[in-house]
Amino acid sequence: ERRPRRDSRVTTNTHHSELRDRNMMRRWTPPALGAVLVVASVTPRIAVALTTTTAPITTTKPIPRVKLGTSELEVSEVCLGTMTFGKQNTLDEGVAQLDEAFDTYGLNFLDTAEMYPVPTEAHTQGATDRTIAAWLAKRPGRRSDVVLASKVCGASERITWIRDDGRTPRVTREDIVESVDKSLDRLGTDYIDLLQIHWPDRYVPLFGSDAYDLAQEREAVPFDEQLRGLQDVVAAGKVRYVGVSNETPYGVCKFVEAADREGLPRICSIQNSYSLIVRSDFENGLTEACSPRHCDVGLLAYSPLAGGILTNKYNAATPPENARLNLFPGFMDRYLSSRASEAVAKYNDVAEKHGLSLTQLALAFCYTRPFVASTIIGATTLDQLRENLDAFFVDLPDAALHDINAVYKTYRDPSKTQ
Repeated sequence: ERRPRRDSRVTTNTHHSELRDRNMMRRWTPPALGAVLVVASVTPRIAVALTTTTAPITTTKPIPRVKLGTSELEVSEVCLGTMTFGKQNTLDEGVAQLDEAFDTYGLNFLDTAEMYPVPTEAHTQGATDRTIAAWLAKRPGRRSDVVLASKVCGASERITWIRDDGRTPRVTREDIVESVDKSLDRLGTDYIDLLQIHWPDRYVPLFGSDAYDLAQEREAVPFDEQLRGLQDVVAAGKVRYVGVSNETPYGVCKFVEAADREGLPRICSIQNSYSLIVRSDFENGLTEACSPRHCDVGLLAYSPLAGGILTNKYNAATPPENARLNLFPGFMDRYLSSRASEAVAKYNDVAEKHGLSLTQLALAFCYTRPFVASTIIGATTLDQLRENLDAFFVDLPDAALHDINAVYKTYRDPSKTQ
């Protein structure tokens, strides 16, 4: 299954009901100079009128926008990930990427987190937010043009520098409030459009782990208590909407059940890994749970190039020293010892057969999945960024999808198999 062609892309406009193919999508038109913009809001604090003070975006092919789950947020179908800002990218490089994505391609959606950049370290933590703050500061009067997403840390025994008193983070009210207040200060804004729980408070297999291990279950903050903490920052006007990340079907359903039962904020998004080589985790369960007919939670697909694996650079004789897998201890060894490199080679054959680069094939696949609301891309150079964004307009023929699925039948979870 694939999305409609982009000249007939549609949005979900009603709660729990109409699928994207029932209404024609409203194409986004940049505001004229001097136009008055009103920030839709859940609280009076955020509902303000702003006047544009800089020239409008002039791109001829803006990325379309779509409603995000049950929220009123209209987000571009590509989101700029910023986790390299402050580590692999300088502040000036990060600002240049934001300018290119928003002013040339018409994006309105960016993603950060309190722990960024990655790998997270005490001496760099917060540098990503400060880069975004510098960019926002040079665009006065245009905060309402941006859908700003951030994330609060889940439970971690390793991260001891995020909270003021040195405690390790959990998803409690105290943690959520402190996280949001410090994020707002770093970002130089008074509200976050979308706040997501970065990973669950309870035990779940994460970041390449294999099957669920009953022996690792532990006490966790109850779902309704987490939502009450999120409710506090929404009621205070600091956050507009909430979501989750690295979640499971169980977690999504429990959060929605608790929200509906207790009248608490409803999650509208799930930010999970999704790519040609990481498909099963989402497709086998979460697609059903997150469907507009069920929980109506929009997928923000991160790592569509699988940490750069699907650019084919790691299959070269000498992978780049500053490549992402080399920054995370054990990641390169895990890749080289798995069947992922075999899968990458097979997908590269498919790309060449259809006259595409592997990057184009991988991104076009994500961009056209009907259950993906927005795909989060990241880059370390402007050339990489442009290639990733240009891939949105690549036509992925049905024959290519057939060949992709033929490879998938052999390599369902190649990064987890040897």
